[in-house]
Amino acid sequence: MKTYSETLDYLYSQLPMFQRTGAAAYKNTLGNTLVLDEIYGHPHRSFKTIHVAGTNGKGSVSHMLASVLQEAGYKVGLYTSPHLVDFRERIRVDGAVIPEGSVVDFVGQFEELNRTAKLEPSFFEITVAMAFWYFQQAKVDVAVIEVGLGGRLDSTNIITPELAVITNISLDHTALLGNSIPLIAAEKAGVIKSNIPVVISESNDEYNEVFSRKASEVGAPIYFADKEYSADYSMLTTDGKQRFNFHRNGELHLEKLEADLLGNYQRRNVAGVLKAIELLNDADWNISTEAIYAGLKQVVINTGLRGRWEIVGTNPMVVCDTGHNEAGIRQIVEQIRLTAWKELYMVIGMVNDKSIDDVLALLPSEAHYVFTQASIPRALDAHELAGKAEAAGLRGKVIPDVKAAVAEILEVAQPHDLVFVGGSTFVVADYFS
Repeated sequence: MKTYSETLDYLYSQLPMFQRTGAAAYKNTLGNTLVLDEIYGHPHRSFKTIHVAGTNGKGSVSHMLASVLQEAGYKVGLYTSPHLVDFRERIRVDGAVIPEGSVVDFVGQFEELNRTAKLEPSFFEITVAMAFWYFQQAKVDVAVIEVGLGGRLDSTNIITPELAVITNISLDHTALLGNSIPLIAAEKAGVIKSNIPVVISESNDEYNEVFSRKASEVGAPIYFADKEYSADYSMLTTDGKQRFNFHRNGELHLEKLEADLLGNYQRRNVAGVLKAIELLNDADWNISTEAIYAGLKQVVINTGLRGRWEIVGTNPMVVCDTGHNEAGIRQIVEQIRLTAWKELYMVIGMVNDKSIDDVLALLPSEAHYVFTQASIPRALDAHELAGKAEAAGLRGKVIPDVKAAVAEILEVAQPHDLVFVGGSTFVVADYFS
């Protein structure tokens, strides 16, 4: 039997992995997933599920829902991707990561079974199968399942959930999902299933009709959360949380709702979570107002989520955020504008399949930059990034190692300055590792 280290090496080196190699690992069919599901006896049918899709915010929404459901007394599975530091972050039960022994057991079983099936699965296909298998072993009541990429052909899309949440749509993975908002929305709409409610967290004229049409075709009730729920934004509380007053249909609904996932953009994600909880309660779930308050107040404690406007240092303030596409960077820049600072330092790295020029056009020209690159094959060369940035009017140093880049900035940054680390999930992962 393999050790845990040998098992990880098998997963990373022998199976195509999108996070590292990009489009070559993408499968445009659910064939392998369906065979794996058959081999393991359809484990996802043994527990309830909630499906979360979208371009930005789906990780935050997944973790928020899991945290609230835990506070409501349910045993909760949580499947998300990618991980930041530890592979096991992808698969959690009540916040605890899957044990190393379970990873080893599953992969060992797969290799034995695959002598007959002779599948050639991707890293993601195996990981989804592992999650469903482990959640069955753990006897969870419900699992919150985050879509990996797209929706229609994503390996998670074999489930029939209690409800689906779609956060928003923006241009990302255009080579695989389409080069326009309506085309990408059509792929995400693949998670909408017959008679299953779907919540759209953030409505937009560019894609509302795509979702409404799909919902109508399959008889799925559809709800646009931000047309019912809206929030006043307030600055941070003294214990490092932010506080909202949430209104429902114009009337005060939840006063002084505290969230430990920081960032003004989270108000849109919370709206989707609140509508989803309302629909679950309508379906005879038991999620109290107290569970909502407690769950949103301690998402990080309950689920281990990191990298969403995460303050990792003070004097100077150091913030990490995994936002990485045009819409995500736009939200980050908005948050930077809402934050007090004297000098702004940006440690930025990107992957090579993003709309680099569009992202660079959004970044603040007054910042001091260090261009870096994550330790994955998809990372854009730091020197190439610096060249593109200079053409966009952004100048700075090139330090390819993420930790070395941050360390150099901290040598010069002062107590009232802001140091931002991001541009890619994998830059943040390198910083945390």
